[in-house]
Amino acid sequence: MIEYLNEIDAVIANGKYKDTWESLTRYRVPEWYKQAKFGIFIHWGVYSVPAFGSEWYSRNMYIQGSREYEHHIKTYGMHKNFGYKDFIPMFKAENFSASEWAELFKAAGAQYVVPVAEHHDGFQMYESALSDWNAKKMGPCRDVLGELSRECADRGLINGASSHRVEHWFFMGHGKEFDSDIKEPLKRGDFYWPSMSEANHHDLFSEPAPTEEFLNDWLCRCCEIVDKYRPKIIYFDWWIQHSSVKPYLKKFAAYYYNRAEEWGEEVVITYKHDAFMFGAAVPDVERGQFADAKPYVWQTDTAVAKNSWCYTEGNIYKTAPQIVRDLVDIVSKNGRMLLNIGPKADGTIPDEDRNILLEIGNWLKVNGEAICGASLWRKSAEGPTKIEEGQFADSEAKAYTSEDIRFTVNNGCLYAICLNMKGKNSVCIKSLSESDASRKPNFHGIIKSVEVLGCRCAPVWSRDENGLTIETDTVSGDMPVVFKIVTD
Repeated sequence: MIEYLNEIDAVIANGKYKDTWESLTRYRVPEWYKQAKFGIFIHWGVYSVPAFGSEWYSRNMYIQGSREYEHHIKTYGMHKNFGYKDFIPMFKAENFSASEWAELFKAAGAQYVVPVAEHHDGFQMYESALSDWNAKKMGPCRDVLGELSRECADRGLINGASSHRVEHWFFMGHGKEFDSDIKEPLKRGDFYWPSMSEANHHDLFSEPAPTEEFLNDWLCRCCEIVDKYRPKIIYFDWWIQHSSVKPYLKKFAAYYYNRAEEWGEEVVITYKHDAFMFGAAVPDVERGQFADAKPYVWQTDTAVAKNSWCYTEGNIYKTAPQIVRDLVDIVSKNGRMLLNIGPKADGTIPDEDRNILLEIGNWLKVNGEAICGASLWRKSAEGPTKIEEGQFADSEAKAYTSEDIRFTVNNGCLYAICLNMKGKNSVCIKSLSESDASRKPNFHGIIKSVEVLGCRCAPVWSRDENGLTIETDTVSGDMPVVFKIVTD
């Protein structure tokens, strides 16, 4: 590890980017990411074996009295005899096909793919020289991240990877509170190391803070993913905002950006909770969105399931129309959606996840020109439905109406997207009214034609002081309807 740390320092010393916010805020978001609007996130790992509760099973199974704790004893026995590590031989991935996954993601209309490279549990889903606890040496005995990266690249999908490693500092600490298989002494190289006690994790200065040894290990693991797989996007989960992590976080960003410069690539880091200085990377909103359009590029990460990021036997799913409506709203506000699925332990993608992705893909085949590569119009939205801004606000479907319209522009055209026209045969877009140019700063351009994407019959439209009224066939489905408007 010492040699790798020296190499990291050398790359930073000789590169364009230094490990300071002053240097890192010279970063510019690449054009490919501005154009990309829809990505696939994949939570797949050892936690898929118990398939109970959520991807936090490795933590919660050691919290006495929790549902996962009681389930574990009932199903597998006492923790001292069967701990989390004992799921690894059961994680066989015998039906995993990276090519089939990549084909599905392509059919879903995704532009980029971000598999979880290492979750909080500390099990790496890739071949690593830094730890034996990885999918190449144990469990599936396959380089999952490597296989997926190759298959996705072959289909023109942009590859990424996510790291949730930093939370491993405390994630299984409750296992030391009773007679379990997590016992001191623990040292680097042990699967459960360090399993420290939990603190208030919203406290940026909480104790016990991660040690230099742990943070150097974290830095090397992140850089190893960069060097081995050259992902064009790195997603970080929460807790990198902790004060102790900041110097290492800046080192990683400088290393990654400098490596990308060497390779002639343009890359992206996404982050939460102001972990980065604004402008040094791309902000991400977990399971939520912004109420208004932003002048900067942003991302939301969410999941097809409401209750878990990984596969569980009790997953509660969103509908494809709900997800597409959120996608439209997000894109109209300069964002993009990273949508998570949770494969089963055997490597198959559940029918529910698959069907949702294919429904989204079918909608994008018809309407993708309003989304993929689109940019902001002068106004992002009109309509009565208010968006609750912030994290963890996307579990319930929003009560959109036919008055809720979102706008994008692409290829010299304006797109007005009605979020819910079910049962309606007309819509009035108030933002396109024929108003007095001397009095209101509204749209005063010439509308040459209106088309309903996916509809063979031309709509009837008229424009007056109330708005642009479009009449078409009665809409029977739940998916958003896209109006392509040619202006002059």
